[in-house]
Parts: sequence; structure tokens; C-alpha cells
Amino acid sequence: MGLFILRRFGVMLLTALCLTFVVFFLTNLYPNLEKLAKTQGNQRMSDEQVEAWLDNRGYLQPTLIKYGQWLGVTPGFTKTLADGQFVGTCVRPGGTPEDTRNYCGVLQGDWGYSTVFKDEVGSIVGKRLGNTGYLMFWVLVLMVPTALIVGVLAGMREGSALDRSLSTFSIITTATPEYVSGVIFIAIFTSSTVGLKWFKGTATSAMDNPTFENFFLPVLTIALYGMGYIARMTRASMTEVMTAQYIRTARLKGVSFSNIVMKHALRNALIAPFTVIMLQFPWLLNGVVIVETLFNYKGFGWALVQAAGNNDIQLLLAISVVSVFVVLITQLISDIGYVYLNPRIRIS
Repeated sequence: MGLFILRRFGVMLLTALCLTFVVFFLTNLYPNLEKLAKTQGNQRMSDEQVEAWLDNRGYLQPTLIKYGQWLGVTPGFTKTLADGQFVGTCVRPGGTPEDTRNYCGVLQGDWGYSTVFKDEVGSIVGKRLGNTGYLMFWVLVLMVPTALIVGVLAGMREGSALDRSLSTFSIITTATPEYVSGVIFIAIFTSSTVGLKWFKGTATSAMDNPTFENFFLPVLTIALYGMGYIARMTRASMTEVMTAQYIRTARLKGVSFSNIVMKHALRNALIAPFTVIMLQFPWLLNGVVIVETLFNYKGFGWALVQAAGNNDIQLLLAISVVSVFVVLITQLISDIGYVYLNPRIRIS
């Protein structure tokens, strides 16, 4: 197991380098850099002025050199302009050559400086990731147990009225996009004109003081969408397990139905849903952009939209790295969990 995890970490590191390089290359294409120059400088800049602005700040260096500077394995670019302004990849507003480091990349814990929020990228990502992490926690608390219960109940007796009812509910929740269910919930439960006014406050206030009234609707909106998929996978897996030969043998021996489900079928039925549940983490991290925007909850997905819409290259790169890291870690946990859930799997 230890050697397997070590090998996987090596593959994860190589994958992370490849993916981050692709993202770095795409974000540093000349049209993006030209937009950045005009945003930070002047929208009426000529092509020559744009090129001079980019060249003075090191954006026209070879891609591999810039990628090395971003990682922190090559010295950062610095330059003193004709007007005395000191600029560079390691320079912060008001910085001087004396207080500027030679290496300022990811390996040094420096994620860069946001051109939109005018703050360190690391602090921005940490704050927004914390907001989304809190949202993810309560979504998983509501979504996973409910989806497993629905899937197991539906799969225990295939074709029954309970199975058809729960399966229909799962399909409806999965087929309804978050922006549709979110708007419906807002109109029904919070509207001051035709709504029930059950929930007061906004998700924006939940970032500082989360309560049931201002936080439940975004949690419910996200949980319902993911719940149906997990429930359908659990139901399919449970149905397959309940028709297995060892389940029939247990029934012939007179084992009670509840013991068959709890002691024999449930563990094997959870193998496939376990992978689906682990895949919810990357989705919850970046896939809740619509819900965070709809409820004005400034989390990780909201920061991604702001970075992409405003061409904030450093922030966009940092968000991409965190996303890649979460995806790779969840895949590793999924592989390790398979070994413990399924005793037939062995790692040599």
C-alpha cells in the first residue's frame, strides 16, 4: 500500500505539472496579455504601447521561463522603468529593489498578486476556499446520507411502488438544473410579494454569520441536484447485489431480510456510489458557480468567475492549481477506499 501511494503521488505530481503548464500557456496567450495591458494601462493604447507595456513587465519572455518564475525555480523578472517605477514578477505595489526577493513562486508560497482585487492571491484563495468549504460540508451532510437512504430503499425491492416513486424523485432532482431550482426556491420561500417568507436574510450575510434562514436554500439547491445522481447509482448497485447468488443463499437459509440488507448487501452496494461521492468534491468546488452567483455567495466558484471575467491571470492560475490538487487527491482517496470496501481487490 505504501509503495502504491508513493507511485500515485509521483503520477499526481507529473499530472499537476502538465495541467498547470497547459493552463499557464492558455492564460498567457497574447490576446489575454493584450487585454491585461489595456485593463491595467489604457484602453486606447496602441499596439506598440501594448507591446512595450508587456515587455517592460516581463510578459513577453519565453513561456518556459515565465512558467519557471511562476513555480519559483527560476529568478523572477524585475526592471526599473524610465520614470523610476520598479516593476517585476516579484514586485508588489510600492516595492523597492531592496525588499524584493529573487524567487517568488508557488514553491515559496507566493501565489502572486491579484490585479483585480489588489491583494495577495494566497489570501484571496484561502478566504474564498473557506467559504466554499463551509458550504460543501453542509451540502455533503444533507446530500450523501439522504441519497444513500433513497438509493438503498429503492434498490431493496426492484419494481415495487416504493422503487418507482423514489426513482422518479431522483430523476426529477437530477434533471432540474440548479439555476431553475434556485430561482423556484427564492420565489417560493423568500419573495416578499408571492412567497411564503420562511427564510430571511441572504447568502451574502451567511459568509459572516451563517444561520438556518440565510444558508439553507443554497445548501438545499446544490444538494438536490447531486442527490439524484448518487441515489440512482446506489439503487442500480443495490439492485445488482440483491440478485447475487450469495444473497439467494442467505434467503434460502432463512436469514431475515433486514440482516441480508445490512450485513451482506449494503457493503458491496456502496462500492460504486463511493466513487460517485468522491467525484462530488471537484464538482462542489468549481461546479457551484451558478448557485454562488445566484445567491451572491462569494466562494471559490465566484472567485473563478471574477478571475476569468477580469483576466486576472495570477488568481486564475492559483484557482486552477487548487482545483487540480483537489481532483487528484479525491481520486487517490477513491482508489484507496476501493481496497477497503472490496476485499477482492489487492495491490501487489
